[in-house]
Amino acid sequence: MAFDPENPPECPVALTVALIGSKWKLLIIRNLLRRPWRFNELHRDLDGVSQKVLTSSLRELEADGLVHREVFPEVPPRVEYSLTDLGRTLEPVLKSMEEWGKRYREEILEVHR
Repeated sequence: MAFDPENPPECPVALTVALIGSKWKLLIIRNLLRRPWRFNELHRDLDGVSQKVLTSSLRELEADGLVHREVFPEVPPRVEYSLTDLGRTLEPVLKSMEEWGKRYREEILEVHR
């Protein structure tokens, strides 16, 4: 958690950034919008993230009510991460970021040609 839950930021944008503003949290959410993932799958897919940062980010997202961690009673135990219903409400936010990034990329490439 990037803020005190007893005293969250007044500004809604600041609150959103506090919850999902890190590079890795955004990419974790992006992946979890597609399907549930196991830890090692996420670690392999998110090139450059350390196990420590991935673990910390998943724990914070879970504590903030955005990610669900499910442990299956198997040997060896299987753990899957998925978005909660609240976490799924971030889909239009990430979709807007994706669309903006595409437009920016096209415009910046046009300027530098």
